Amino acid sequence: MLSYLGRENNTLHLALQLIRRFQYIKLVAADFGAALLAWFCFFLLRKYLLDELTGYRFTEGVLFELTGSAVFIATFWTILYALIGEYRDIYRKSRLAEIIRLARASVLGTVVIFFALLLDDQGVSNYKAYYKTFTAYYLVHFMLTAFLRTLAVSSIQRLIRRGTISFPTLLVGSSALALETYHELRRTGRHLGLRLVAFAPVGDTIDPALAAELPTRGTYKRLPALVRALKIEQIVIAIEPSEHRLIQDILALLEGTPARVSILPDLYQMLLGSVKVNHLFGTPLIEIKQDLLPVWQVVVKRIFDIVASSLFLILAWWVYAFTAVMVKLSSPGPVFYRQERIGRNGQPFRIIKFRSMYIDAEKMGPALSSDRDPRITPWGRFMRKVRLDELPQFWNVVKGDMSIVGPRPERQYFIDKIVKIAPHYRHLHRVRPGLTSLGQVKYGYAETVEQMVERLKFDILYIENMSLAMDFRVLLYTLKIIVEGRGK
Repeated sequence: MLSYLGRENNTLHLALQLIRRFQYIKLVAADFGAALLAWFCFFLLRKYLLDELTGYRFTEGVLFELTGSAVFIATFWTILYALIGEYRDIYRKSRLAEIIRLARASVLGTVVIFFALLLDDQGVSNYKAYYKTFTAYYLVHFMLTAFLRTLAVSSIQRLIRRGTISFPTLLVGSSALALETYHELRRTGRHLGLRLVAFAPVGDTIDPALAAELPTRGTYKRLPALVRALKIEQIVIAIEPSEHRLIQDILALLEGTPARVSILPDLYQMLLGSVKVNHLFGTPLIEIKQDLLPVWQVVVKRIFDIVASSLFLILAWWVYAFTAVMVKLSSPGPVFYRQERIGRNGQPFRIIKFRSMYIDAEKMGPALSSDRDPRITPWGRFMRKVRLDELPQFWNVVKGDMSIVGPRPERQYFIDKIVKIAPHYRHLHRVRPGLTSLGQVKYGYAETVEQMVERLKFDILYIENMSLAMDFRVLLYTLKIIVEGRGK
């Protein structure tokens, strides 16, 4: 049944994808064109402000140079907008909010261009002229971009209101509350493009009025399959907010799915400020964060991972050589130890470590290490205290399996045990695992599954507060532990 529904939705899904892709292109083209036109206008305006327009003649060389610089400037602006997230979630944009964000972004971009290109302008004789050129370029660029972007966003909003662009939405719940939510979304959801296609019952009781309005394709326990088959892009969980355990189970099932997830709040959550309204007349919902970091921080974090890891691998070669020799002398066996761990999006990878245990240490099966673990060699115990055994993982970072900072990766064997106690562990798979983590520096190594669950709260805290500043603080804590030799 689900496979048939999947085939039935494929054609519609592909057509919608083409329409949406064109909207992205249209928005990017509007910004690029506005930046291009603004630079041409600024060129003439600058000549006027500096009294250079009289008698000035455009030659082919000047026009060619001006066109090249305009294309370069327009490309800079487009990349800047992409890095600050202007092209994320373009279907839920507010025109007023866009203008406010654009005003801030325009200041940033104008400052960069001013110091890079205009500060050494030989035609400027005093600081007053600098102020004029800065203000003139900012206003010209901002007004042209605001005008064209408003047109682009307005056209996207019209397509959403007409239903040309819509997002297949699944309602999770089957009580009177779910029915009330259904009617509310039907009344207000069109502004956000929500198209309710089905509901997933929770429990044995189904409100007959809801069943008459919406079809059901399976219970909430089949959510991952439903999302794939129906091409679901938005899920609204409409059950009582007090049922925390059930909500936790549903979120665990949805971990890794591409659909956006929203939950009905209660009054307490509203007072805490957790509730965001996407539209002035929209249904109040708590939206589960999809984007943990701004685009520019994602890019900077990955660049830092690659550059820092590569430099360390090159500059610390002597540390690797010395450690390898000591591992070889400490006990028979290979220098390196490879083990399968679970990484981002639940994908397995092979982690690399300096061997710190005797060979066949796990011949009786997987086991966590402890303070007086007899399986650890004397040199291995020292390596663990100062984290030398983790150094080969910088290669995992360069490859993209890991990041320098992120939750520590675990084996599937232990993940299965953790999930039975704490299903929200899967939340950690939203990010790359790390060489070091907040859980590791605040809690330390875990010796039992129960301790792994206790440490989990620190890793969840890290993910919910991810930033470059947080990574920097975790790195400082890690260095402190290494210097003090408090590792295990």
